[in-house]
Amino acid sequence: MEKQIVIIGAGASGLLACKYALNIGLNPIVFEAEGRIGGVWSHTLESTRLQNTKEIFQFSDFPWPPSIIDTYPTHTQVMEYFESYAQHFNLFPCIKFNSKVIGIDYVGVSDEEMESWALWGGTGKPFGTEAKWHVKVQDTKNGSIQVFHTEFVVLCVGQFSGLPNIPEFLPNKGPEVFKGKVMHSEDFSALNNSTAAELIKTKRVTIVGSHKTAADIAAECANANGVKYPCTMIQRNAHWFLPSDKLSGLLLGFLYFNRFSEFLVHKPGETFLLSFVATMLSPLRWGISKLIETYLRWNLPLKKYGMLPKISFLEDMSACQIAMLPDKFYDRVEEGSIIIKNSQILSFCEEGLIIDGENQPIETDVVIFATGFKGDEKLRNIFESPVFQNSIMGSPTSTVSLYRQIIHPRIPHLAIIGYNENFSNLGRSEIKSVWLSQFLDGNFEFPSIRDMEKEANMWADHIKQVTGRYFRRACISNSSIWYTDQLCRDMGCNPRRKKGFLVDLFIPYAPTDYAGLTSK
Repeated sequence: MEKQIVIIGAGASGLLACKYALNIGLNPIVFEAEGRIGGVWSHTLESTRLQNTKEIFQFSDFPWPPSIIDTYPTHTQVMEYFESYAQHFNLFPCIKFNSKVIGIDYVGVSDEEMESWALWGGTGKPFGTEAKWHVKVQDTKNGSIQVFHTEFVVLCVGQFSGLPNIPEFLPNKGPEVFKGKVMHSEDFSALNNSTAAELIKTKRVTIVGSHKTAADIAAECANANGVKYPCTMIQRNAHWFLPSDKLSGLLLGFLYFNRFSEFLVHKPGETFLLSFVATMLSPLRWGISKLIETYLRWNLPLKKYGMLPKISFLEDMSACQIAMLPDKFYDRVEEGSIIIKNSQILSFCEEGLIIDGENQPIETDVVIFATGFKGDEKLRNIFESPVFQNSIMGSPTSTVSLYRQIIHPRIPHLAIIGYNENFSNLGRSEIKSVWLSQFLDGNFEFPSIRDMEKEANMWADHIKQVTGRYFRRACISNSSIWYTDQLCRDMGCNPRRKKGFLVDLFIPYAPTDYAGLTSK
């Protein structure tokens, strides 16, 4: 009899987890709250493009079609790519759409017994125990609820959807006193094209936020309204943006996405020799960051429009805060259809928004918060057990602590894929899915819970150290190849995926380097 597993979410990570579960003969069932696949991509603006080049953002065994010639494919092209992948590998029969998982609970073993375990799940094995996960699923169309029982759950819910992060305001200083419309970027992106266009048409729109989504919405509004109804973008902290051109992709690839670049940074679990090398090469690491900053200052009017970050490019890069600019963004700023303002404090009044250094409020009709999501709280809320909720959240000053960034040592028979952020999220999610499938197929075993916790905490400490106040995003971009090497070794695969010493050292790694990773 086929073993069944439950996968929650049909974004890129959920599709990958499903595909590799099928590869080893499992019977996966995928619950997706929406009516289509794509995850966060199904909630982005039509004008949004990839942050990565298509060579970096692709499935290892399913290339982009030759008809896609753009370096950074569009939203529509990405969605069509996902749908083609799911069709090609026959994943759609496994997916239950409009099925929102509202809670999961591990039933059949007490908290006290789990606390006494030396091995993950009691036995260290993925299957074969009497305890089961009870997965509570709500039909989003009729509201009915069903409970499914399974031995293993894979969470592929991601960080960037579902639970918006809305700033808190003092009484009578928040949206309740504003006469216009207030919404989050997720709600705006979910609107169909005609509704979204009607909402912003001939409106004074203000976007609160400083990252990719804020810039995308600002560009959308500017394209619709021009200088007659300029869009205002209020940011608390400026971040480094790169132009959406081939040169930017090459710069990132050869300066940050190869093995040599990781010799320049400290990595969790590194040897004394590697630590010494990273320390000695720190001037080069600093120099590369300054080189890119100089290039961006020279080519973009950052200082003129208050878009010059206070932190280094390296710091933003290490925290996964680098973003690609929308097409002709600064052209819109130059002509006055986008107005950029900086403010640490924000409050509402009847006419609009009040910010630092302004005597008059910013009069506006629509306010859109592009202020991100509470991904860690969304992850916590899916568990019904208070013990598991506390385990997954950790402390307020640490990130979610996972063994190999996939398995929580104290939560049995459950994996998390797609939570950690990286500049090649699709590629990392695929390797994680391969790794998980190999474990589920019995090809390797986990160490003791104590050793799993030691490894998880080591990575959590490293993430906090290199990402600073953005530690909750769990970014591992500066140690991505180092991390992937660990997964390869677990599976008994050679982590050196390129032929030739110099090629392996200097040529950027891409998902296709890991194609057929576990082929016999």
